[in-house]
Amino acid sequence: MKTQKFNVTGMTCAACQANVTRRVQKLEGVKDVDVNLLSGRMTVEYDESALTAPAICAAVQEIGYGASDA
Repeated sequence: MKTQKFNVTGMTCAACQANVTRRVQKLEGVKDVDVNLLSGRMTVEYDESALTAPAICAAVQEIGYGASDA
């Protein structure tokens, strides 16, 4: 398992935070997700053999937010 931090942009409220959390939790290989609205940061614990950091960023971008490696 790998724990990685990401920057997330475009979140303006708790609903945005919940949307990002739900989307990333649905990805295969994700064990834990913590999205912080105030800092614009997301920490994801995931299985590197099943998922990549770019795939996590792409999933967040698909729902209308920005995401990049922190």
